[in-house]
Amino acid sequence: MPTPSPTLPDISTETDIQALVDRFYDKVNQDALLGPVFNEVAAVHWPAHLPTMYDFWSSILLGTARYKGRPFPKHLVLPIEKPHFQRWLELFYQTVQENFAGPKAEEARVKALNITTMFEYRMRPKSSLSIL
Repeated sequence: MPTPSPTLPDISTETDIQALVDRFYDKVNQDALLGPVFNEVAAVHWPAHLPTMYDFWSSILLGTARYKGRPFPKHLVLPIEKPHFQRWLELFYQTVQENFAGPKAEEARVKALNITTMFEYRMRPKSSLSIL
């Protein structure tokens, strides 16, 4: 009889935030769609970017209020569209599911969905309004 897998922990500490961010961006870096955007177009300097992401998710999920940036303007200049947001969200959900379970893990998924929905909407090309 197989040994039951241990219950996954919820996201509750800074170590959990760091694990989530590191594992997620490992997936992003290896992804055929997202990797080139982060590494070639945006030329992300990972040693500086990851601590910023730790602060971002710590602020959102643990209420630390360490993140003081404005993420949207940095993304506005990137050539990203709906498939990029969908893939980002898919990898984020996958990372959470593989590593965490509980109310904070669910909150992380909801927050990620809200972020991608808002960013994708704001970055969507807009057509001028016409009167019928």
